[in-house]
Amino acid sequence: MLKNDTFLRALLREPVPYTPIWIMRQAGRYLPEYNATRARAGSFLNLCKSPDLATEVTLQPLARYALDAAILFSDILTVPDAMGLGLYFAEGEGPKFERPIRDEWEVRNLSVPDPTVNLRYVLDGVSQIRKALAGSVPLIGFSGSPFTLACYMVEGGGSEDFRHIKGMLYRRPDLLHRILEVTTEAVIQYLNAQIEAGAQAVMVFDTWGGTLTPKAYREFSLHYLTVIAAGLTKQAEGRRVPNIVFTKGGGLWLESIADAGYDAVGLDWTMDMGEARRLVGHKVALQGNLDPMTLFGTPECIRSEVGRVLTEFGPGSGHVFNLGHGITRFTDPDQVTVLVDAVHELSRRPSIAIT
Repeated sequence: MLKNDTFLRALLREPVPYTPIWIMRQAGRYLPEYNATRARAGSFLNLCKSPDLATEVTLQPLARYALDAAILFSDILTVPDAMGLGLYFAEGEGPKFERPIRDEWEVRNLSVPDPTVNLRYVLDGVSQIRKALAGSVPLIGFSGSPFTLACYMVEGGGSEDFRHIKGMLYRRPDLLHRILEVTTEAVIQYLNAQIEAGAQAVMVFDTWGGTLTPKAYREFSLHYLTVIAAGLTKQAEGRRVPNIVFTKGGGLWLESIADAGYDAVGLDWTMDMGEARRLVGHKVALQGNLDPMTLFGTPECIRSEVGRVLTEFGPGSGHVFNLGHGITRFTDPDQVTVLVDAVHELSRRPSIAIT
């Protein structure tokens, strides 16, 4: 039995007493306790692949802040790693793959990994975190979107111009569709396995969908996001398992994203929350969308910006407060206390009462 299900209820647009909040990348390098655990692990991958350590860091922000949800500590690139691409992290350079997928034979040989075998460490982490949470708040599972995963798989790591994957998109779209089809099935199986292991909500991070043209976004990202939404487990443990989709830079396509079949749509900070709500009506809940850099302002500024976002959304349920992207490693942890407290306090005010 959940002691605090405000987050899940808000995602389903049910009445809530206040606006719930969690933070993308809430277990991360801005927390000294996280850095200590990561140092103990020896590497980021060791941290991800140890259920004990993943549990430890997942719980760390909840010990500091009155957050309304926990999110599994993992990485979106666990799926292509399980496909045999050889994930590693170069110091100061971010994630890299030893064997990027570019040639036709490599694409044809790509197959869906069995999450219960190749990603067992993630599922064990989900089960262990659920047990450790002891019903305090819900646990969010997640995956990268097919297009976002494909970007890393084809580029071999991060990219400034995405020339390899966009070259494939325009030169051999059939190969990119093949990658996306396999990855879509992998994401569905992976998220459903997380739900079976204990995740109470799931989120798909379409980090790089916003780099596409409108036509390419519909064909190479949104189509596959829609397939995922249809394939996700909707009920577990006697209650709905809400799902969230977030395309960074996707505000221009918000109405189409809201029709993709998800319960909630995440917004980055470039979108006005009130305008977003007007566009989606009662189709979906909205998540977001404070600029992460706001946390470098004064406490008064943070409270003011929180109030602005809450006021833009207006009265009624269906809003989960979050940043418009992940929190940066340079954020002062005390600023997050200001943020969380402001959301809880201000969202209870009569002027922006949640009914």
